[in-house]
Parts: sequence; C-alpha cells; structure tokens
Amino acid sequence: MTFLDPKTKATLIGTIAVLLWALLALFTTVVKSIPPFQLVSLCFSVATVFSAVWISRRGPGAFRALRQPVGAWVLSVGGLFGYHFFYFVALANAPAVDASLIAYLWPLFIVLLSALLPGERLRWYHVAGAVCGLGGAAVLVSKGQGFDFDPAFAAGYGASLACSILWSGYSVLNRRYRAVPVEAVCGFCGGAAILGFITHGLMESWVTPDAWQWLAIAGLGLGPVGIAFFVWDYGTKHGDIQVLGVSAYAAPLLSTLILIVAGAAPASPAVIWGCLLIVGGAVLASKNILIRRRTTP
Repeated sequence: MTFLDPKTKATLIGTIAVLLWALLALFTTVVKSIPPFQLVSLCFSVATVFSAVWISRRGPGAFRALRQPVGAWVLSVGGLFGYHFFYFVALANAPAVDASLIAYLWPLFIVLLSALLPGERLRWYHVAGAVCGLGGAAVLVSKGQGFDFDPAFAAGYGASLACSILWSGYSVLNRRYRAVPVEAVCGFCGGAAILGFITHGLMESWVTPDAWQWLAIAGLGLGPVGIAFFVWDYGTKHGDIQVLGVSAYAAPLLSTLILIVAGAAPASPAVIWGCLLIVGGAVLASKNILIRRRTTP
C-alpha cells in the first residue's frame, strides 16, 4: 500500500480550506443584514473560543503555542484581518462583481510569489493552471456577462488589489514561520476579532442577530472562518504552495454549485465553462503531483 508523502498530505489538508470557503456565500445569505465588520469580529470570536477549547484538551501547557515571534503575529493577524478589511472597503467603493474579480487575483499572486521561496520552482504549468483558474473565476463571478471597469471606482479597485496582495503575501510568507505550530492560529484569530470589534465600533452600528443568524455565525466561525484558517496555515507551511494557490479557484465554483443546489442561484452555461476552466487549471497545475503519484511503486 502506498502512503502519501508529507508534502502531498499537507497540500490535501490545505485544500480543505477551499472546500470550507465555498460555504461562505450560502452562510452569508442568512447574515447579510449584519454589518460586515461586526460579522467578522463575531466569527473570529467563535473561532477563537472553539479553538481555545480544542487546545485546552492538551493541558495548560498547550497554550505556550501562543508564545510566538512578533513577526508571526503581525503577519498572521495582519493577513487574517487585513484581507477582510480591504475586501469590505472594496465592496463599499466599487461594484461587487469588479471588486470580487480583482480580489480573486490572490491565487495567481500566490503561484507567482512562490518562486521566491527557498526550494520552490515555478513551472509553466503552474502559471498556465493559475491563469485558467482565474479565467474560470471571472466567468463565474461575472455570470458570463463581462466587466466594465470605471475609473470612478478607483478607490474600490485599489482596495481589492490590496486585499489580494495581502492574502497572497501572507500565504507565501507564512512558509517562513513553518516552525510556528498550528495551535497558534487560535491567538491570531483572537487578534483579528479584537481588530474587528474596534473597526466595527468606529464605522458601524450594532445589529442584534436573530436565532438563525446566530446559528449561521456559529457555522461560519467553526468552518469558513475557523477550521479553514487552521488547515490553510498548515498547508501553506508544509504543502505545495503552487497547487494550493490554483486550487483556491475551486471556491467560487463550489460556492456557485452549492447555491444552485440550495435553490439560491440559477444554473447557466457560465457555470459549465467556469467549471471546465477551473478544473482544467487545477489538473494542469497539479501535473507534478499526479505524475509522482502515478510513478510511485
């Protein structure tokens, strides 16, 4: 019986984050009346509490994992909160379709920036797969209708670009702190929650969630804003960063399919074309892993 090598295993663990992020759209349809930074702060609070409970099962000494270099804290808290901050600023200052497409440059940036990491080599199929994935995401986000970039929304476009650079930079630089255990993400989520509450207090008014919204917030905090960041942390530190970058384009595809199954969105030819481009890109970018698995005795 052939077992997965550590790098492939870490890559597969990292892709769990993509599956969880695909649930974001479905959950957020329930909490769309909640101000965005209030939602971010509550979700990260849920993630912090449940991960703290999980860590505490290993004994009081387990919380020593939070004693990490200042650089690790700045990078991780800045990545987690900064992405959401600039994304919401972008949505407030530019059309959602345009802002979402620019924000979804981060998987492509991950693939390109990964060439700067020690021991990583950027191949043509990594870039080609990432470009195919971006094309598929563009088809899904625009529903095949194209885009109309207006200079009047330059501030929103700039914020979208900032969030894509922040998240790709965090994901790639995270490899530098591969010695930092995944348990430390509990503290990073707590830092993001605090910044979320501060931003909410400065920019928004509190809206009390109803029972269903509290359940959705708990679901978000456990999955897309909880476990997802723990497995992404592990994957980016120990897995194939190029494959992880391209696999991220599966999130808008799976999200669209989930909405269709739930009856919240119609099926269309754009979904088929987007699916073909994203899946094709992911297979192409994973060429080295697929070949290695096929030739391993």
